[in-house]
Amino acid sequence: MGLDLDKTNAELRHAAPEAIVRWALAQGLPAIASSSMGPGAGVMLHLVSRLAPSLPVVWVDTGYNLPETYRTAEALRERLDLNLHVYTPAMTAERRQALYGPIPSIEERERHELFTRQVKLEPFERALAEHRPALWLTGIRREETDFRRGLDVVTRDARGLYKVAPLFHWTQAQLDAYLAEHGLPDSERYFDPTKVHAGRECGLHSAA
Repeated sequence: MGLDLDKTNAELRHAAPEAIVRWALAQGLPAIASSSMGPGAGVMLHLVSRLAPSLPVVWVDTGYNLPETYRTAEALRERLDLNLHVYTPAMTAERRQALYGPIPSIEERERHELFTRQVKLEPFERALAEHRPALWLTGIRREETDFRRGLDVVTRDARGLYKVAPLFHWTQAQLDAYLAEHGLPDSERYFDPTKVHAGRECGLHSAA
């Protein structure tokens, strides 16, 4: 499959998220969806559960999530009957902290890169090796980070993996309205130890 990305993105730029998911599924490629289980995650998961209920949903649980995140993830899994696959680091958070110390700051570049690889990138690479997707449905949005402003609805990474972001052009207000309309579980607080603060990438989308 060799998509003309410019043409495809021009056609999908103003399409509804549901239409974009349907387009992605119609490509007939082995696919996964992913979720951080952070605020607004229910929107993408609701779309997937309605349109492709058997699609594997990958969640990389770093082991450092807030209790609220775990409760929301479980509520979404039960409510939407997700085909959820949870991937965790090879080392527990407690063991890692004992051996390597607390979560490194972003100023500690080498320690932070190692930390990100251990708790986020390596588990996701395991997920890719297991499911072998050619297409990845993701809930990223353009307005979230500077890096994502350089992407589009459909991109292709260095691995040759097509990433499709049905919510790419949606605003936070649109997410909130969808969550309210469908009464979806959501969490207000979220902590990603690999990002530290809003506006940084966690590594999954910039690593390849």
